[in-house]
Amino acid sequence: MFVVVCYDIPDSKRRTGVGKTLEGYGYRVQKSVFECEVSPELYQKMKRRVEKLVAKEEDSVRYYNLCQNCAGKVEICGLGEVQREKSLFVV
Repeated sequence: MFVVVCYDIPDSKRRTGVGKTLEGYGYRVQKSVFECEVSPELYQKMKRRVEKLVAKEEDSVRYYNLCQNCAGKVEICGLGEVQREKSLFVV
């Protein structure tokens, strides 16, 4: 699965925790945006771990699941490139 995860978390401690957690699953492509290529099982594990860190009344985390065809059509203007890893991250 190719998943784009983005978040808006006003609290620095929670924001840092979510960022560190997501670093174990994918690549940070912007300050609060990650591209993750994970199995369905790792995707569920990632979501559970993030959910434990988030204050649902204050924070927002969004998961955009892209099909393989759509993931291949990601366009970038400026710096950066889509990070595609064939092997899975070990967390």
